[in-house]
Amino acid sequence: MRIKRVSTIGVAGVGLLGVLALTTGCAADTKASGGGDDKVVLAEPSWVGATANAAVVKKLLEDELDVKVEAKQMDEPVAFDALNSGKADVILEDWHGVPKKQKKYVEEKKTVVSGGDLGVVGHIGWFVPKYYADKHPDILKSYKNLNKHYKDFKTSESGDLGHFIGAAPSYSQHDKELIKNLGLKFKHIPSGAEAAQLKELKRLYDAKKPFLTYWWEPQWMNEKIDLVEVPLPKYTKGCEVPASEAKCGYETNQLEKFMNKDFATGDSKAAEFIKNFHWSTKDQNEVAGMIAGKKMDPEDAAAKWIKDNKSTWEKWIPKD
Repeated sequence: MRIKRVSTIGVAGVGLLGVLALTTGCAADTKASGGGDDKVVLAEPSWVGATANAAVVKKLLEDELDVKVEAKQMDEPVAFDALNSGKADVILEDWHGVPKKQKKYVEEKKTVVSGGDLGVVGHIGWFVPKYYADKHPDILKSYKNLNKHYKDFKTSESGDLGHFIGAAPSYSQHDKELIKNLGLKFKHIPSGAEAAQLKELKRLYDAKKPFLTYWWEPQWMNEKIDLVEVPLPKYTKGCEVPASEAKCGYETNQLEKFMNKDFATGDSKAAEFIKNFHWSTKDQNEVAGMIAGKKMDPEDAAAKWIKDNKSTWEKWIPKD
């Protein structure tokens, strides 16, 4: 996921809107709580799992703790800048997709601190539909066997090469470089946005056509389509840096929350609640599926989950 994931229910321009919101608003209007409970600003990345996180946290903070919450859409690079400046209090789902900024603000400047694990494990890889893998099982033994079958994946967009369905440009990825460095006969073609990618995959899947795609977990669409992973060279720390020399797959991440230090260390029930916020991949996929799959308003999806899962969320509420 994502995945700078990876990424949201994404639309092109979300990142620009987030930047404009940060750069055009005066500090008095956009300044977050600074450790108090008057207002909490959530940095919400552009993928649907992040929307699910923010919707549930926002509703519980407002309904249970009477805290005003504003969710601002911004992906990881902008979010870390906002956490550093105090224009956002927290990002609820970070995929460790901006290691330079994380090092700068967390380790060096110490203006941003970890808020603990989200509880969701994130994984990125290359996937094909199971119906295709069943006919070509060698593809599940090694990425090297992709070149035997690249013609199956050709499209009008990819020309004489196989079509690799890439993620939205803002998501953490090094697939274009990986294809080149591994000598694969594929052309990397970005999706543009998560919603567009999911729509295209569902179309191809329903038509039982072959496709190779960047894919991730958590992902609510996994309940609708059965994909299997093509093994890439094993990830080791730093193997994808610089991306131009990447020859490995992706890290499996325990997704993490990050907080503005003043907010995290202040006498704040809201900060305590966010540190306590810890749910499962199943929980997130349930809410994300309602939002993206059933087209429910995020607040309504959050309300339904909250109604059905009191025993989970009541543990997050700080004790008086």
